[in-house]
Amino acid sequence: MGGGGQLTEPGEPVSGRDGGVYTWEEVQRHCSRNDQWLVIDRKVYNITQWAKRHPGGFRVISHYAGEDATEAFTAFHPELKFVQKFLKPLLIGELAATESNQDRNKNAAIIQDFNTLRAQMEKKGLFRAEPLFFCLHLGHILLLEALAWLIIWLWGTSWVLTFLCSVMLATAQGASANWWNHRHFQHHAKPNIFSKDPDVNMLHVFVLGATQPVEYGIKKIKYMPYHRQHQYFFLVGPPLLIPVYFHIQIMHTMISRRDWVDLAWSMSYYLRYFSCYVPLYGLFGSLVLISFVRFLESHWFVWVTQMNHLPMDIDHEKRQDWLTMQLQATCNIEQSVFNDWFSGHLNFQIEHHLFPTMPRHNYHLVAPLVRDLCDKHGVPYQMKTMWQGLTDVVGSLKNSGDLWLDAYLHK
Repeated sequence: MGGGGQLTEPGEPVSGRDGGVYTWEEVQRHCSRNDQWLVIDRKVYNITQWAKRHPGGFRVISHYAGEDATEAFTAFHPELKFVQKFLKPLLIGELAATESNQDRNKNAAIIQDFNTLRAQMEKKGLFRAEPLFFCLHLGHILLLEALAWLIIWLWGTSWVLTFLCSVMLATAQGASANWWNHRHFQHHAKPNIFSKDPDVNMLHVFVLGATQPVEYGIKKIKYMPYHRQHQYFFLVGPPLLIPVYFHIQIMHTMISRRDWVDLAWSMSYYLRYFSCYVPLYGLFGSLVLISFVRFLESHWFVWVTQMNHLPMDIDHEKRQDWLTMQLQATCNIEQSVFNDWFSGHLNFQIEHHLFPTMPRHNYHLVAPLVRDLCDKHGVPYQMKTMWQGLTDVVGSLKNSGDLWLDAYLHK
């Protein structure tokens, strides 16, 4: 599934019965690391070998092993006809005529209405990017970088100007494309689901949600009786640790995937950076400055993204339809010129999750239609102020810590 890469091979030999007919129960049995089937539009595919070469990473496609992946497949692939030819060698059969179109707890009415909405948006061209928007966006990034250097070059390296330069540089930065492909796709595919969403895999730093703290607290009592007050502080301590954790994840992903092109592109930034700032700050001063920029950037990134997710439902796999799954794990922040700019339009996190290939300048056009669909089916569509979203992060961590402590002491 997950898009973002060039497919170079059409597939591999398949196993199983050619043209076989299967039940959902049979499909669901093939969900282990070495035996993976999935269903797309009632067709059954053996992806066991293909998953290793999947351009979006093997984990994101493996997360749908043993279940219906139709909605995720559609969401991640803008060129469905192109991708379909790579599916043909993996085809091993189809669902029996007596089987329903959806498995598990997926709502057929919601799926049908959501597909209709998506078709309407495709007809309106809302999945097409506007080149002018992204040219202007790139221009303002380059302007920020130029201004950051210019104010230091013209007026010196005072603390105030250095801080202003740091804020400008942090605002102009972004995440690695490799990280986006191989970690963020997983988050989109299974948001806030333990063992599948890497963004909530933080047991060695925090417990999250309402389920994990209780489970972890009980295990601690039984196996690891740490000092209660120290452990409580560790689990609900300052959210300053989360940005550091995410930044380490990004660098680890780049290196572990051995994406040398992405790594080389990142290194070109550092070459340009040190060429500009070593003459002004010296080598040590430039290292301190870029470290502070990364500190600010990590905090911006985590607070902006996690205020839409951490306070929401975080739990084990429930195998719900795409709309329900995304809305339970995601909320929006109110629209304003500042919120749009400050969050990079991620204040429309719901629309960003439902339509990951949609250009962000169209989110505000889609949001009212999504909200109407949610109202029709009784799916909560949460909208918050920026302040409420930020404070809810701290509140959710505190609540998780309280649940852990209660389980640690009493269960």
